[in-house]
Amino acid sequence: MSKHINKYRKPTVAKTQNESKISFVNLSTYTSPQIVESKNKEWVEFGADNNFFQFLIDKANGSATSGACIIGVSQMIYGRGLDATDSSRKPESYARMISLFKKDVVRRLSYDLKLAGQCAIQVIYSKDKKTIEKVEHLPIETLRAEKVGSEDKEIQAYYYHPDWANAKPSDKPTRLPSFGVSDTPQPIEILYVKPYEAGMYYYSTPDYVSGIQYSEIEAEVSNFHLNNIKNGLAPSMLINFNNGIPDEEKQTLIENKIKKKYSGSSNSGNFILSFNDSKEAQADITPVQLSDAHNQYIFLSDEAQKKIMISHRIVSPMLLGIKDSTGFGNNAQELENASVLMQNIVISPFQDLLTDAFDKVLAFNGIALNLYFKTLQPLQFLDLDNVKDEKTREEETGVKMSKGDLSDEQFEEIENGLEGESIDDEWELVEKREYDEKAEDIETWANRLVKEKKTALQKLAGFVKSAPNKESKLDKSYYKIRYEYAEKYSSGKSRKFCKNMMSRTAKGVVYRKEDIAEASFSGVNKSFGHKGQNYSLFRFKGGVNCGHFFNENLYRLKSKTEKYISKGKEVNDIPSSYTPKGKEYKEAKIAPKDMANNGHHPNYKG
Repeated sequence: MSKHINKYRKPTVAKTQNESKISFVNLSTYTSPQIVESKNKEWVEFGADNNFFQFLIDKANGSATSGACIIGVSQMIYGRGLDATDSSRKPESYARMISLFKKDVVRRLSYDLKLAGQCAIQVIYSKDKKTIEKVEHLPIETLRAEKVGSEDKEIQAYYYHPDWANAKPSDKPTRLPSFGVSDTPQPIEILYVKPYEAGMYYYSTPDYVSGIQYSEIEAEVSNFHLNNIKNGLAPSMLINFNNGIPDEEKQTLIENKIKKKYSGSSNSGNFILSFNDSKEAQADITPVQLSDAHNQYIFLSDEAQKKIMISHRIVSPMLLGIKDSTGFGNNAQELENASVLMQNIVISPFQDLLTDAFDKVLAFNGIALNLYFKTLQPLQFLDLDNVKDEKTREEETGVKMSKGDLSDEQFEEIENGLEGESIDDEWELVEKREYDEKAEDIETWANRLVKEKKTALQKLAGFVKSAPNKESKLDKSYYKIRYEYAEKYSSGKSRKFCKNMMSRTAKGVVYRKEDIAEASFSGVNKSFGHKGQNYSLFRFKGGVNCGHFFNENLYRLKSKTEKYISKGKEVNDIPSSYTPKGKEYKEAKIAPKDMANNGHHPNYKG
């Protein structure tokens, strides 16, 4: 295995008058990290001097571009934090999950996973070892994998030391068992999270490993310019002593006195000191210059930045807040496409690794949740055209379904509890209207369009009681009010609930006010709404961005009524308590797509 080399050869001292010594500075070179199984150690060494993780930390700190990429991607991985699509249906499990996976712990795991290509979760059990009581982040650089025995199928443990580079032979690193490898849990175990990588068993390398050389170039160019500026950009003086060459001790003494007098931050410069036998033998200085040097350094800097971005798979620098001169990202559509691509091919795989690991911890405690990370992306950047269900929509957007948007299973439960009816031939539809609080009240509307025959009150005294369909408090003996699910915006992407409701409408199914209220405010969907409140079908219909509404339909009993009676007909008043009231009835005609925030709860912040 090749090693990472990071050595600088110091200039040698001339020993004779005739010797000429030239010293070289070797820039560090990088190859894949060395993995060593030493016979006298229980753990597997990783990298030159068993210090590859610290090497990655140093490179991230030394390269501005790579450091920004690591921080930016790790922040995207964490997003706005961990959540679950079924949190409202499993509040107790959700609360236990949140108490286990603290925000700071998940942030640190996200950072290690990006920086090092792996991370470690410290799993702490309860005293009776029946549940996992706590999880903590363990810095990845402090762990080394235990060597696998001939009969072992997986790594049995990891060894902990706070500083492997300075570990003494007498030190005894702490052995921590791997999570889930033993039938009897140990008080503390390590759940090691890493992706599969060909040729790597004990460890993995970060996804940007191919760009580390360019991180070093960027760091070295930066160091060169810094040192050049500190040293005055070039040697500022040549001092010749032409009265003979003193011995080495006197040369050093003279050099130190001149340094003390002329060098330093206030004089900002270097000098060249030459001892000669005579003026005729004094030194000649020939500067070594690069042709078009400033352009070469600009090229190196730009090329390093581009290659670093490629190695980190950064689709557009603008996603990390880095303004580039390529023009990419100046176009809003291009930036939106870059954001979607970045989320799907870079961020989501990291998030899946973490949620899969978290699921293992939760499963031990008997908790099953559909975990996801809330995205940092603006909602308008999300590609939701092919989203098939509400769980996926919540995972993509981070918008809780309880804020006016339920899952298909929840809507199915509501639908099963929503009792409707088909109007028989005894009744005739007189008129449909959208609900409008400024429109005439139901009684005036009905009396204007429906005329009761003279003997109707006597002949139909018991009609409603003997009718096969249930009555509504809005009904009279000769007319009835029903609500019909209707479509205002046709998108071809309606939810399953809306499709089923429209299928019912096509078959002539309508609903009493009481039917809808029963489905909205009874135990059918209790706690489905925002913060455990009931979900109003009158108000929210099929949920966020729904294009449907309720029509208010007036029917007359054909055998007992006539059409279009004159205004002012006196009939029995409908009790005011039976008149639809409340915001949900006023909004029956409004499709959620036309509501503020597209039907989201007012507290929603997209």
